[in-house]
Parts: sequence; structure tokens; C-alpha cells
Amino acid sequence: MDLKTLKTLHSIVRNGSFHQAAEELSYAQSTVTMQIQRLEADLGVRLFERGKKVSLTEAGRLFYEQSLDIVHRMERLQSNLVELQNGEAGKVRLGVTEPTASTRLPQLLMAFMNGHPKVDVALEIASTPLLVNGLRQGELDFAFCSTPESGEELYFHPLFQEKFVLLLPANHRLADLERIRLSDLEGHRLLITAENCPYRKKLERVLQDNGPLSIETMEIGSMMALRHYVASGFGIAFVPLTALEPLPEGTRIRELQDVSIDMLMGLVSRTAPLSPAAAKLYENLRQSLERI
Repeated sequence: MDLKTLKTLHSIVRNGSFHQAAEELSYAQSTVTMQIQRLEADLGVRLFERGKKVSLTEAGRLFYEQSLDIVHRMERLQSNLVELQNGEAGKVRLGVTEPTASTRLPQLLMAFMNGHPKVDVALEIASTPLLVNGLRQGELDFAFCSTPESGEELYFHPLFQEKFVLLLPANHRLADLERIRLSDLEGHRLLITAENCPYRKKLERVLQDNGPLSIETMEIGSMMALRHYVASGFGIAFVPLTALEPLPEGTRIRELQDVSIDMLMGLVSRTAPLSPAAAKLYENLRQSLERI
């Protein structure tokens, strides 16, 4: 018994004729007859009364009525499998860092999901090291983050430089300067992110390479929280420009003139092929984010 045979039986019942069923299905009539004979042999019952008008036997009526749901379920399963294969359905586990998780991604992801309503996207918002570990453990399909450390068996597709600016309280002494150099930070409190944050590591390297500088630091675990602590007067901080729209009340932004602390951002994936749905979302985000 197969789906084609069940569909043939339904066509015969619908048309009341082996001949008309053959025409509807574009089969030779002998093919239709052979399919039904094989089905009757497999079931061990007679399904049709043959005569001037084809009609179902009692066993045939029972089989027909209960096979309707079977055919419907099989057709739906086939459709789901096709959608899964062409990336129109499936589950994607996406990792992303801030500020993209809160600024760029919502609009891009909504546009994608509106066009692919059967793709289920789960988001993991974390630091680059945690996302890289999730990729290695198979917990994520791909991630948007900064460059992973060397030695990882991952593929990194660079997209753009995340621009960082210095955020200061409006009444801070440095806010009066139009041009700020790294050495101007000496003697001020600098708010920094968590110890394992790649941005903090880069900032520490920049400070070390251009030191020695006497700078007090205060750790704030969240990149997105920095703006609020600066606005509250805790100190100054380097913050992604995209996270400062709108600019917090009572703050100013300045650019460093002598060094760059911008971060290269991109898509990270394992070297193994992505699932069709993940590959479709990956390509969609790649095209969108490359235009930034």
C-alpha cells in the first residue's frame, strides 16, 4: 500500500469510474486496475463491486473513509518535508552579541520571519566567547559576533567595523574638548565591560600599547548598560555608536583622534554545512549587514 494507490482509490470513488480516474490521474486504465487489484490482494478483501457503475463494498467503504485522513496526513507530511528541504521551514538557533541584538537585529529578523513564517528562530544573546562555545558544542547554528580567537575550527565572515565612541556626562571636563586623545583619559574613571569581553580585551591592549596611563576603571557587566551608568555620572565609557540612538539625556559623545578601538563584526559558523533554513537566514543577514 502506498500513497499513489490510495489517491487512485479516492479518484475512482470521486469519479465513479476506473476509466475517468485514469484520465484524471494521467494513468493508463490498466495501471489503475492493477493498483486496485494489488491493494485488494494486500488487504485480503474486495473493495469495489464491478458493474455498469463502480461502487464500494462494505469493506471498501470502511477502508475509503479511514484512508481519507491517512492521505491528508501523508500529503501534509510531504509538504512539510519539501519546506524543510528548501529552507522554508525548520528551526534555527542564532547567537548574537549586543548591541546588534537590541538595535540592528529586530527589524532584520522580523522582515525575514514575515517572509518565512514557518522558520522558527531561537535567539541566544551573549558575549562572543560564550557564543563560540555554543557553536563548538552544537548548541547554535551560527552567530553574529566579533572575531573569534585563533585556533577555533570555525568560519568567520567579516561584515563591518563596529564604531565605538567616547560617551561622557555633559558636565565632564573632557566634554569641553572637541579633539580627545587617549592620553586625555588619564586621571578619569573609565567604565569597562566584563573580563571575558573581546572589546574589553582590545581596549586593554590599546591602553597597554599606548601607556603607561593612570586610569581608574569600574567594571559594568553589560555593554548596553554602560550608557545608563555614564548618564548617572559614574564615569566615561567607550560605547558602540549604534547603541546611542537616541543619545542619553545629559551626555555627550566624542571620538578618539589618535587610536581606533573599533571592533570587526561578522557571522561565525562551523565548517559543516548549515541546515537549509539556517543557510537561508545566514544569507539574508549577510546581505543585510554588509550594507551597513
